[in-house]
Amino acid sequence: MKISLHPGAAKDIEEAVEFYRREGSPALAAKFVAEFKKLAHLLAGNPGIGSVRSSGRHGLAMNVFPYTAIYRASQDSVRILVVKHDRRRPGFGASRI
Repeated sequence: MKISLHPGAAKDIEEAVEFYRREGSPALAAKFVAEFKKLAHLLAGNPGIGSVRSSGRHGLAMNVFPYTAIYRASQDSVRILVVKHDRRRPGFGASRI
């Protein structure tokens, strides 16, 4: 199954990586990227694994970092719409399609 990123989700990831690089270390930033890739790989094989959200969306939380990927699955692809911090800005990215 194909995985794609909404441009806003790509920016969300870049911002999180920069935060962990700046406030932690390059190794911590790399760990965030590795965990996100693991989540995307899991979604590619199991698109229905996440919790059901509104408007046909699903959410799947990362294991180590406090982030959730909000996505929409179709028959042949998964589109990650938002990668949001779990404790900041509730409703962030809700308008992304």
